[in-house]
Amino acid sequence: MNETNNTKKRQRKGYRQESVDKDDSNSFEEDSNNTTSLKTKDLSGIITSLILIEDQEKCDQEEENRAFSEEKHLLEANHKKKTRTAVEYYSNLQDYYSEIEETDRVKRKKSRAIAGAAAISASSNGVANKATGDAKQGSGGGGGQQRRLWVKDRDKEWWDECNRPDYPEEEFKKAFRMSKATFDLICEELHSCIQKEDTTLRNAIPVRQRVAVCIWRLATGEPLRLVSKRFGLGISTCHKLVLEVCSAIKNVLMPKYLQWPDEDSLKKVKNEFESISGIPNVVGSMYTTHIPIIAPKISVAAYFNKRHTERNQKTSYSITVQGVVDPKGVFTDVCIGWPGSMPDDQVLEKSALYQRANGGLLKDVWIVGSSGYPLMDWVLVPYTQQHLTWTQHAFNEKIGEVQSVAKEAFTRLKGRWSCLQKRTEVKLQDLPVVLGACCVLHNICELRKEEIDPKLRVELVDDEMVPEVALRSASSMKARDAIAHNLLHHCHAGTGFL
Repeated sequence: MNETNNTKKRQRKGYRQESVDKDDSNSFEEDSNNTTSLKTKDLSGIITSLILIEDQEKCDQEEENRAFSEEKHLLEANHKKKTRTAVEYYSNLQDYYSEIEETDRVKRKKSRAIAGAAAISASSNGVANKATGDAKQGSGGGGGQQRRLWVKDRDKEWWDECNRPDYPEEEFKKAFRMSKATFDLICEELHSCIQKEDTTLRNAIPVRQRVAVCIWRLATGEPLRLVSKRFGLGISTCHKLVLEVCSAIKNVLMPKYLQWPDEDSLKKVKNEFESISGIPNVVGSMYTTHIPIIAPKISVAAYFNKRHTERNQKTSYSITVQGVVDPKGVFTDVCIGWPGSMPDDQVLEKSALYQRANGGLLKDVWIVGSSGYPLMDWVLVPYTQQHLTWTQHAFNEKIGEVQSVAKEAFTRLKGRWSCLQKRTEVKLQDLPVVLGACCVLHNICELRKEEIDPKLRVELVDDEMVPEVALRSASSMKARDAIAHNLLHHCHAGTGFL
């Protein structure tokens, strides 16, 4: 009985335990399902939040772009409005000043007419002296009184002395590097271009004084303050006169006195050069020199002259002047203004002469240059290789005689116009006009056989550099060899090289 009861108890206990296990298992499964459900819900919430954040960022970005676009349009509209307003303002201002200038011009014209009428009336009535006295007294009611602009009283004694008809010719030539007759010729040629009219405020500077200021400045190279003292004018006035007269010389006299020879003149040039050297068909002698300048504010390296710096042990800057001359030393072509760092062959390639030669201007003729130029179809240069033959030595001697014509011309140019020997006060952009005027004045003096004082002669030191490509034409090499052979064969070559 007891065993039976115990068995029943164990069965009931086992049943309860099994129930508990089943309940635990069900509970674990429920917990697992709940956990999975919660994780799914959390993940879904995170994804939803990310999507919402991304959408919000897109909205914010679109809003920023819209605001930026609106601000940009607003700024552009304001800029256009301000620009239009500024243009209208300056246009109105220009119209206003134009009206003022026109009114002043009319007033000056009326004033001159009234002054002329008053002068005629006073002269006819014989009261000119009284009118002058009234003007000096400055009485308030004088209708014919003319106001004068106050001008500083400067000493003009030196120029007045030079301008006298009986001033010694030698002294005049010493000051202006030319005779009175040549000076008068230049004044006559430039008269219509540089003459100014008197005004009611001041008297115009005479043409002769204008020309004298420019030529004396070019001849001596003296600073403007000394030019001012010599001529009794302001420093700025002297500087302005120099540029005006140089510009007039370039525009009026250069086309007349500095031009490439015509066919008839070229025949004479060929004959004269052939009589000098025995080389046929030579139409010019070419040389390139350097003009010292103050270090420019831009492109300093381009104007740095390394060769002059090394030789003089002083930093040098320069611009170049390339010139072709006839047998008399008169310039027939010039190229001015290229930087001093450029070798001679590069300056030649930049010149208008080079372009005209490529266009056929110099066909079947020669321009003689130094060893700094390349041998081309129209440029004849000496032999530069080592161990020259007898024939080549003879050729170099004769071609040197032709080349010396150009070098001598530049010697006289720099000696006559001392401004070319020192760094000038003229701005770099104005310097080509001044140098061109010097070349034209040189030609006028040479054509009129103006002798230069031997004391003014200078020694030219322009270093020559053999070009990287010194031989640029096979036909010209053969032509040079033929010329050299003919010179020796016909006994034109000398023996100065021995």
